[in-house]
Amino acid sequence: MLETSARLLKLLSLLQAHKEWSGPELAGRLGVSTRTIRNDVERLRTLGYPVHATPGVAGGYRLGAGAALPPLLLDDEEAVAVAVGLGRAAGGGVAGIEETSVRALAKLEQVLPSRLRRRVNALNTHTVHIPGEAPSVPPETLTTIANAARDHERLRFDYTGHKGAGSRREAEPYRLVHRRGRWYLMAWDVERADWRTFRVDRITLKVPATGARFTPRDLPGDVAEYVERGISTAMWEHRGTVLLRAPAERIRDLGYGLEIEEVDAGTCLMRLGGDNLEGIAAWIGFLGVDFEVLDPPELAEAVRTLAERYGRAVSDR
Repeated sequence: MLETSARLLKLLSLLQAHKEWSGPELAGRLGVSTRTIRNDVERLRTLGYPVHATPGVAGGYRLGAGAALPPLLLDDEEAVAVAVGLGRAAGGGVAGIEETSVRALAKLEQVLPSRLRRRVNALNTHTVHIPGEAPSVPPETLTTIANAARDHERLRFDYTGHKGAGSRREAEPYRLVHRRGRWYLMAWDVERADWRTFRVDRITLKVPATGARFTPRDLPGDVAEYVERGISTAMWEHRGTVLLRAPAERIRDLGYGLEIEEVDAGTCLMRLGGDNLEGIAAWIGFLGVDFEVLDPPELAEAVRTLAERYGRAVSDR
């Protein structure tokens, strides 16, 4: 009886971790026959877990949504992560979820073992959360996007750009990133055949939101750096390319999230932008290295004007 119970818990954990399993896959994971898997699935259904089965060679088992929420299985690390996440959610960031998060956190802390409760309390005591003023996002939007990324399903949505222009998008979602109070989606834009970063609060999901399955692509490097770079360039009115007389690593170590391309051991290309050319010209000077403006000519003129102004400031001394 103990062996059967342990196996049921393991089976339930597998079903919760992945959208769909074939019978042979589950049997191989648990070291039993497919007949035993069928019997165990029936036991889970008796306990209230809505396990759906699809017949045929391409069929399998998946855990569906039921009329009531059955018990969830969480290991120690998952329980701590959920508790800390609920504490953060209680402080805002997701629309309408603050009060619900407090209630859920109270229930979870009531059943947490003392060793885990101490870990959660330590994290909450020694970290500070400063809520931002960014637009909140409906929780169902986040979960739909996260599920689509998990299951490799394309997303269909309307998107409003920073200048108010609307467009219809179909994208392959990969990562949700939370930065300074805002949620961002890193995805492959199908029509544009390129990686894009979308602000989630500007996304309006279509009905149905998900479409065909896709084969995952290799990510374009570090996700955090890519999203940071995408956010930094999205609202630029002017862009420029500058050759810096400094090693690429020295500039990257400054931590500005700039787009840097190494030329040789002592020089690198930097692509940057801003709302006005004068501001870009002044900012480049803060790097403290020699440089050459490659484009556009208007940026070179702004640097020249700034240099003349600085020269006049000290010419009489």
